[in-house]
Amino acid sequence: MKNSQYLLPANADDPWSRLDPAKVKKAVSIRDYMLGEGRFNTDANDTLTALAEQLVSAGLPLHRCVTIVRILHAINSASYRVWEQGRGAISNVFPYIGTASTEYETSPSALAHQTGRWVRFNPQNLQETDFNLVPELKQAGLTDYICAPTLMANGMQNIFSFATQAEAGFSDVDVALLRATFPAIEACQEILVMHRILKEVTRMYVGEEPHERILAGDVRRGEVTRLRSAILFADMREFTLLTSDLSAESATALLNEYYDCVVPAVEKNGGEVLKFIGDGVLAIFRAGQDDAKACAKALRAARQGLQAVVGRRKSAVIQFDVGVALHFGEVAYGNIGSGARLDYTVIGRDVNLASRLADMCGTLGKTILVSEEICQHLSDEAFETCGSYELKGLAGKIPVFSEG
Repeated sequence: MKNSQYLLPANADDPWSRLDPAKVKKAVSIRDYMLGEGRFNTDANDTLTALAEQLVSAGLPLHRCVTIVRILHAINSASYRVWEQGRGAISNVFPYIGTASTEYETSPSALAHQTGRWVRFNPQNLQETDFNLVPELKQAGLTDYICAPTLMANGMQNIFSFATQAEAGFSDVDVALLRATFPAIEACQEILVMHRILKEVTRMYVGEEPHERILAGDVRRGEVTRLRSAILFADMREFTLLTSDLSAESATALLNEYYDCVVPAVEKNGGEVLKFIGDGVLAIFRAGQDDAKACAKALRAARQGLQAVVGRRKSAVIQFDVGVALHFGEVAYGNIGSGARLDYTVIGRDVNLASRLADMCGTLGKTILVSEEICQHLSDEAFETCGSYELKGLAGKIPVFSEG
């Protein structure tokens, strides 16, 4: 096997037997921390820093420790944290690129994952082409490098690496210390990673407020939460006609282009996207103690989103128009469904009103329509009346206004 000379034995002797009583005590302390306090840290940087400092306290000549974990995220594929002596821990992410990168394929991590064994080498003795990390490790003055794979219960593979600048590298006792404590290190990493994945996946699919409530235990049918908010509903006009001759992949790409116009504007102005409903975007701007401020944020987001739609027309093959409706009222989150299958959805008259106003944009030839409640909160804006209309599902005629 290529690079097999860098693999440590898969079945090492009992590492605890190679540690003296003082080292055993230190190793037990590290294990207890990782399975106790470490797994409850809300900042994994703190856990990595504490682990590294405890390893140094136990006599390990550690100068750098790195952890790389896969994450389930819309735009990022992995997270990595780096602890360096005297600098503490910092973190960053690898963006998702769809395929394995050349950097990964030529890394010690790839060899560790392929074999399930620890990879070890002295960077100073290697050619810079042996592994992609060699130039970086050499420049850092590192003389011994260990890359250990971690395997999660769901099959995801991650990495822990340890490196030193000590002239003699890691001793056999140092490696035994790492072997003895590594099961606890691996378990703590999995707990923290799964906690992160749970938070990010639920937030990605149901939004900020629902994901927090779900993880707090709001998972029973019929439970309802209400928020006073400015409501924004954006709708792509003639989506069915535009996509009638497109493949599913092309239609999805068009939808994503549309979302890329609207969603960043919402988030930039402090809003939260609650639902993607086909070609509709439902977002809220929480009122807190200032109703007018929430309405102003929603209007600013609508304007910026529409500016982005206009901006893409210079290079886009398929053109589309967007209508945006704004209303102020109460949003209700509710668990609906049957048996063990639930949906955390948004309900209520005010949400329906915003949706119906968005439908009116095409009929009236307007890009932004607002309700009477928005006009009252933003009295300085020059809204024009469009008349009153009967909107499907709503009693009576509803006054409708447009921006200019």
